[in-house]
Amino acid sequence: MAAYLLAEIDVTDPEGFEAYRRVVPNLIARFGGRYLARGGAAEVLEGERRLKRTVLLEFPGMATLRAFYGSPEYQPLLALRQASSQSEVLIFDGLPSDA
Repeated sequence: MAAYLLAEIDVTDPEGFEAYRRVVPNLIARFGGRYLARGGAAEVLEGERRLKRTVLLEFPGMATLRAFYGSPEYQPLLALRQASSQSEVLIFDGLPSDA
């Protein structure tokens, strides 16, 4: 069953975040992940949007997603993202294929 990572991000250091953005897509792909949404215009239909950038990633499963997020290769990138932005990150399972 697919698993998803949803990140809401406010970039506070554009240069630092650009260094993260240049490198992380290849690592995501190495773990079988892919972008479903990244940035772009968003319209709030309910509630209040606190952060400005949305990223939605899909991975083959929760174990793979956690392996990516906890990988030694991602840890310096995670530190770079955290130093150059404010973020809220959620992970969750998708629906079974027969749902």
